[in-house]
This record gives sequence, C-alpha cells and structure tokens, in this order.
Amino acid sequence: MGLRLERGVYIGVHGPEMETPAETRMYRQWGADAVGMSTVLEIIAARHMGMRVLGLSCLTNKNLPDCMTPAPLEEILAMAAVTGKNLGRLIRAMVTKL
Repeated sequence: MGLRLERGVYIGVHGPEMETPAETRMYRQWGADAVGMSTVLEIIAARHMGMRVLGLSCLTNKNLPDCMTPAPLEEILAMAAVTGKNLGRLIRAMVTKL
C-alpha cells in the first residue's frame, strides 16, 4: 500500500501535553519509541475484558530532544488528517483479509 509501518514501544501520558526535551530523553531512556495520550487506557480496558488487541497509532509530530522545533497545533491537526486517511485505508485492507 506504500505506507511506512513501524513497530515499537508506545508510552502513554495523561495529556494534553507537548513533551519537553527532558521528558523526551526520559521516555527514550525508559525504552519508548513513541509517546501519546490515547491508546494505552483503551487497551488496558480491553485486555481487562479478555479481548485480544492490535494497537495502531498515527504519529503526528517528531520530538527530537536535541533539536526541538515548535509543533503548532495547526500542523499537528493537518498531519492527523493525512495519517488518519492512511490509517483508514490500512484498516479496510486488514479487515477484508480477515
């Protein structure tokens, strides 16, 4: 499908927040590849109910602690719109294979 997919460790934070460079370094030291404000609580609840879970997340901004650049909300929302469409395509393709 021409989509870039990665596998990694996702750390969930309460949010809403934009991580500081120090927080980003700390999360990386803890083994996180991505940080987000959703997914984790939903997965905990689903697993508690005995469900099997496949987690998919769209990353909307890159946070590199040694070269931080502003991440305006408008840019994050625009990226979410693009990645959301791609995620929809991926999910439709997966569901048709099941």
